[in-house]
Amino acid sequence: MKLAYWMYAGPAHIGTLRVASSFKNVHAIMHAPLGDDYFNVMRSMLERERDFTPVTASIVDRHVLARGSQEKVVENITRKDQQEKPDLILLTPTCTSSILQEDLQNFVERATRTTNSDILLADVNHYRVNEFQAADRTLEQIIIFYLEKISKSSIKKTHQPSANILGIFTLGFHHQHDCREIYRLLKDLGIQINKIVPEGCSVLDLKKIPEAWFNIVPYREIGLMAAQYLEKNYDMPYIATTPMGLVETASWIRQIYKLISENIDANQTLPFKERFEKYIDQQTRFVSQAAWFSRSIDCQNLTGKKALVFGDGTHGAAMTKILAREMGINVCCAGTYCLNDGDWFREQVQGFCDQVLITEDHTQVGNMIAEIEPAAIFGTQMERHVGKRLDIPCGVISAPIHIQNFPLSYRPFLGYEGTNQIADLVYNSFTLGMEDHLLEIFGGHDVKTVITKNLSTDENLIWNSCAQKELQKIPGFVRNRIKRNTEKYARSKKITDITVEVMYAAKEALTG
Repeated sequence: MKLAYWMYAGPAHIGTLRVASSFKNVHAIMHAPLGDDYFNVMRSMLERERDFTPVTASIVDRHVLARGSQEKVVENITRKDQQEKPDLILLTPTCTSSILQEDLQNFVERATRTTNSDILLADVNHYRVNEFQAADRTLEQIIIFYLEKISKSSIKKTHQPSANILGIFTLGFHHQHDCREIYRLLKDLGIQINKIVPEGCSVLDLKKIPEAWFNIVPYREIGLMAAQYLEKNYDMPYIATTPMGLVETASWIRQIYKLISENIDANQTLPFKERFEKYIDQQTRFVSQAAWFSRSIDCQNLTGKKALVFGDGTHGAAMTKILAREMGINVCCAGTYCLNDGDWFREQVQGFCDQVLITEDHTQVGNMIAEIEPAAIFGTQMERHVGKRLDIPCGVISAPIHIQNFPLSYRPFLGYEGTNQIADLVYNSFTLGMEDHLLEIFGGHDVKTVITKNLSTDENLIWNSCAQKELQKIPGFVRNRIKRNTEKYARSKKITDITVEVMYAAKEALTG
């Protein structure tokens, strides 16, 4: 636990509640003080869903602290069982209420005697894991809970090749759109969708998960633990490659073919392979415009430009490879806030970027951006804020995100349609940097200023009136870079008053 005013990944109970509210007919009881119960408002605002968020807060107040929580928690579970009649009630504390060290498992066992619903206590250490890790563990826990109720001998595989999609959640970054695109790809390849878990899935249908031939995990942050459990206990292989970008999508399809070929007759293998390769070729040439775009003059103009990438492990690694491998853009720094996946991330981006940054501290990321001065940023909502302060365009490619990243229109990031969205995002992120110059030419634009070289500096640099007038004569699309270079030179020389002479001295130092 730590006190912070910005977190890339939320507290553990948010991950657990995301799992519960993704399932159909599951209700969550959150044992928490006032102030921890913001999940309902957040989900209702961002997801724009018609139904109420199925989460009830069992508030810990001074009365509860005086006489204990058991009576109130059991009462809330019993009341929701009678009112909502859910298939499962999931009880979770928060990191705050966990300080009380109460025996919540005992509360669950007592409530089970008087309810018809299944009741489960989220098995999460709220002090040690973040939102993604808690969601991953909770999904695995629920799947295990229901699969242990059936006999392995009763499981029958589907006749046609089929797959489960694990890890599509509420409040995910474009999850609904990505799921539709994966569904389309699998359908085109002749593969049935057995179950999509947990979004829209009933917990009573989890017993059908082992009927599929394999599992697909689009995002390694959530769903990987469940896939590994299913592989170990039910011999179900899984694909953890994220089909983001042309190269990775083609690799993902070929991995699916490899899994299918192991379970079909030898005489069917060649037709399957030919069909899959033909599909890759058709989609790459006619559905995705990214291959054409990468050869166009527009994309060639981006070759060698510097970009910084930061996000969760899945999107950060995928975006780094797309920029470097498919578009020829120099990724000067790639990073992730998923500390537990740091080694995997380094392995994925090796050879595709100049340096790697693994951190949860947004100030480190901001200072890196200010130091490198990339032409564009691809990151989270926080990097977008940093980009605005530094006047560097930013494309949002990962959670945490804002409501504008829950579009009503169809905008997947995965699959072949996703390659078009990414190409648009990349191109617009770079080219929109010319807007300041164009607006200035045509008038009506209030010129922005940028902050100093380091986001955390407290140095004061004063531009006199003549220097400011000289700065305004410089075209808008390079003005901020010249301003930063001048301030960097002034600090190195311990100059606090910037004059026209200092500006020219900085220019000579840079060019000479």
